[in-house]
Amino acid sequence: MYTAEMIGRTLPVRVDQGELSFELPNGQGSFRGRLQAGGALHGHWFPPSSLSGKYASPVKLKPDGPNRWSGQVVPFEDVFTLYLLAQKRPDGSLGVFLRNPERDFGAWLGVDRLVRDGRDGNIVKLIGKRRGQKEEGELASGTYDADNEVITLNFPFRGGSYDFRRDDEQSDFYPRGKNPGRYVYHPPLARDDGWPTGTLEEANIDRAAIEKFIQKLIDIPMESVDTPEIHGILIARHGKLVLEEYFHGEHRDKLHETRSAAKSVTATLVGAAMQAGAPLKLSTPVYEIMNGGAFPADLEPRKRAMTLEHLLTMSSGYFCDDTNPDAPGNEDAMLDQSGEPDYYRYTLKVPMAWAPGEKSIYCSINPNLALGVVSRATGESPLDTFDRLLGAPMKIDRYGWPLDPAGHPYGGGGVQLLPRDFMKLGQLMLNGGTWQGRRILSRDYVTRASSHLYHLRGIYYGYLWWGIDFPYKNRTVHAFFAGGAGGQSVMVIPELDLIIATYAGNYSSKGTINTSHNLPPRYILPAVREPGDDKSAPVIPREDYVTPYGPSPESGPVSGSIPKPSASRL
Repeated sequence: MYTAEMIGRTLPVRVDQGELSFELPNGQGSFRGRLQAGGALHGHWFPPSSLSGKYASPVKLKPDGPNRWSGQVVPFEDVFTLYLLAQKRPDGSLGVFLRNPERDFGAWLGVDRLVRDGRDGNIVKLIGKRRGQKEEGELASGTYDADNEVITLNFPFRGGSYDFRRDDEQSDFYPRGKNPGRYVYHPPLARDDGWPTGTLEEANIDRAAIEKFIQKLIDIPMESVDTPEIHGILIARHGKLVLEEYFHGEHRDKLHETRSAAKSVTATLVGAAMQAGAPLKLSTPVYEIMNGGAFPADLEPRKRAMTLEHLLTMSSGYFCDDTNPDAPGNEDAMLDQSGEPDYYRYTLKVPMAWAPGEKSIYCSINPNLALGVVSRATGESPLDTFDRLLGAPMKIDRYGWPLDPAGHPYGGGGVQLLPRDFMKLGQLMLNGGTWQGRRILSRDYVTRASSHLYHLRGIYYGYLWWGIDFPYKNRTVHAFFAGGAGGQSVMVIPELDLIIATYAGNYSSKGTINTSHNLPPRYILPAVREPGDDKSAPVIPREDYVTPYGPSPESGPVSGSIPKPSASRL
């Protein structure tokens, strides 16, 4: 019989078919794990639900004597920060805006001004127009303590009341303080995380141009809720990390939200499972594998024809457009309902709107169901599959993975990763599916995943990876990327052997596109040199460049066959 010792408690451990598990009392968290071949105990910690939902974090316990293991649990940290900037307007009113780096709650709330009421002006209210509302109204209220200069505002659906105090000039509200000094480049820190590091000079990237670019980000005035809030810029070239800069208090050891860019994590896990020999193919029928190996009785022909590949290309045919609130498969409709906690079962019941493969429509339920297909094929949790096939070889041992109410890891987005770790997926794809000489994805899978298979939202789409073209010198270079709301992106440009990662906090505001689509072609690509370039030539940023979307807003297959890129692209 095993027992677990944690936070001063001794708890009984259950053993079920090789799985060890225990729970803290009063729903304070639980652990599940299995013994590994080398004697370690690997598993996951499941903390109680937080403001952001339910998340799982990996745990590795090392042998510490006979039948004893020890280690540290690093749970997903749920932080919710609010900054309130107030400035007097010419008409005497107090204009304000609210910044929230974790969820961009302020942009969604639409705060416009602060008014004082009460006998001594000790009652304060935030007035504005919430997204989707037609008229202004009171968005939050609270009190003002003049003696201590503290504003207390209540946000009942975001953790309750918050105390706002005057911040100093080093506040993380600013990129690097209110009055930042001159930026000087330093190479990234070498760590035992799988990333070789180097310098901009070694990567043939103009240092002076990058220093001006980073200085520009540091000097961004925080003037409105839509001002781009850049959290991190990382660059790797020729297999080495050569730039790593963070802002607004973010750092290399802090997990960062990836939003829908995590859909590419799902695609990578699907490819890794197939490469590792799981009984899984792109042509695997979805309803057959999700039903235990046989199609459900009286299943309609369109659902019978749906394959794993259709889920990866958003062409399942489900009535599930995430931009259509009336679609039963809309992500928000699924997240907001409580009748079906199992999101796999919920999705399988969504009605069809088209034949599979006919149209590509952006639906987060597709990649989530693809993660369910992986689970059925491997017979284990996708978290265990990720740790075994991607986490261990690529040294990705910290994350916060969102769960559905039934406890399944969510494959439609929202995984929190360390910035350096998330960038590794781009290097894996750039390498044609290998990481430090180890084959993780097949080269054919990488080629197909990064190809132009469909038009989706006006640009190209492969297997949960986007495709776009950028101007470079006197030509165009192709890029494919993992992209998520707020400015999250891991951009791969094979022709230049280059990866650019951006992280930001504009999840609900207008600063998103500027970050992930426009910063690379405006400021980074002009600084990238090729052999034979004149190093004395000045680097001229493309300040006015705006990334165009693809040739057609209509979604659908690009062609009847999958184009194969030239060998130089991988």
